[in-house]
Amino acid sequence: MACLDHLRVSWTALLTLAYFTYLLVGAAIFQILEREAETNNRYHFQVEKLSFLANYTCLDGPALEKFVQVILEAWEKGVNPSGNSTNPSNWDYSSSFFFAGTVVTTIGYGNLSPSTVCGQVFCVFYALFGIPLNLAFLKQLGKSLIIHLGRLEKGMISVVPHKRTVEVLTVGLFVLSGSLLFLIIPPLLFSYVEGWTFGEGFYFAFITLSTIGFGDYVVGTDPDKEYISLYRSLAGVWIILALAWLALILNMGARIMEYLVVLTHPGFKRQQEDEEVSSTKLEDISKI
Repeated sequence: MACLDHLRVSWTALLTLAYFTYLLVGAAIFQILEREAETNNRYHFQVEKLSFLANYTCLDGPALEKFVQVILEAWEKGVNPSGNSTNPSNWDYSSSFFFAGTVVTTIGYGNLSPSTVCGQVFCVFYALFGIPLNLAFLKQLGKSLIIHLGRLEKGMISVVPHKRTVEVLTVGLFVLSGSLLFLIIPPLLFSYVEGWTFGEGFYFAFITLSTIGFGDYVVGTDPDKEYISLYRSLAGVWIILALAWLALILNMGARIMEYLVVLTHPGFKRQQEDEEVSSTKLEDISKI
């Protein structure tokens, strides 16, 4: 058993190393492919902006339409129209790491995307291999959490000798601590750094962790604020760990719902068993 636990821990460590190495390498490649193009786009926008201010002292319809088009093109390429050319880059290493995380987790905020052909092609293959790696990593992380929950449960049984009570307390503690760590404290920090209300920070956290990713709120994108260099990278790590916790919570919720259905509808369990038997028979026939 000890050998099995050692192998499981080793596989978890190896998968964790592979996962974060994949993110770090991907971030570096995205930065190399996209940063120069972003600089050129930003310079082009600033030239158009200055030209507009110099040539159109009296605003008319066509001039306005032209400049609106320039603004839209700049925004689509990840250049913030407000501010000037000294705005923080969207493709520095921290932001590239954050982007790589949103690719493999399939969040895809939509506020930033590769603008070069090389970047777009790389993004396709990066996602193609990164998404399965992300799923494997989250699954293994969930298994590790379950192992620790089991150990916590065994420790609590020695204090509270009622197994059912201990199970409820363990799950409750896991949900409460995870909610505090992933759904309460991060929105508070985001609210403080970004100038959002707590409601907006919580909304961002939920939309992110549910992988809906509207892109109406994204951390580290305000050109008027100075962020620490690791800010978006830390946000990316929070997303990955919180997704593993949330996936385990949803799995627990699904099991509880299934248990309640079985209790209230005894025929449901019999139907499931019949389906499993039929599936096994079909597999045996296919092997023949």
